[in-house]
Amino acid sequence: MTSVNDLKRQAAEKAVDFVESGMVLGLGTGSTASYAVQKIGELLQAGKLRGIVGVPTSEATAALARQYGIPLSSLADHPVIDLAIDGADEIDPHLDLIKGLGGALLREKMIELEARRFIVVADAGKLVDRLGTRSPVPVEVTRFGWRHQARWLESLGCIPNLRGGESDPFITDNGNYILDCTFPNGIDNPAELDTILHNRTGVVEHGLFLGMATDAVVAGPDGLRLLRR
Repeated sequence: MTSVNDLKRQAAEKAVDFVESGMVLGLGTGSTASYAVQKIGELLQAGKLRGIVGVPTSEATAALARQYGIPLSSLADHPVIDLAIDGADEIDPHLDLIKGLGGALLREKMIELEARRFIVVADAGKLVDRLGTRSPVPVEVTRFGWRHQARWLESLGCIPNLRGGESDPFITDNGNYILDCTFPNGIDNPAELDTILHNRTGVVEHGLFLGMATDAVVAGPDGLRLLRR
């Protein structure tokens, strides 16, 4: 029986087939994306890829990329990304996503918005009919006033939980907290929620990635599926 980790690896390595020499790559964060980073590094070391530049979406990804010999840069120096590869926590039929359980949602969104092509990689368990039915929506907030934000988020019909808890809260690479927001019946209107969250002072970013992914590589027990928007 194929394990979930095997499926993640299959999806990630298939996405790397779309990488070409000379590309500027957005390097995603999380367990599935890490397999893609490793594969890119192996191909570079074998001389099968050349001239690759990676723009990492987190400090953890940057460390992994350096370990595998991938040259790194930033959005400041490479404002256009040829191809981004990253995982997702949920994927709906329109290739709209929930991301951010790896804690890197702000940098992921900043980089992947600049990608000419954004391939999301996942195991089939991440496919949903309706966003919010399996995964909470991570909402990155300033540490100052986070309890106030949590109360406001409750008014939107969700249950917010401080990631890590008050005794040991998770802190993002940007120095912020994350409130994981569970919607008991899923999200009625993701686009409306996206607008509401973006208009809230103190909310830095959120994990709804709408209209961004161009492709998805999904691995399941029956093989790989290539989905396009």
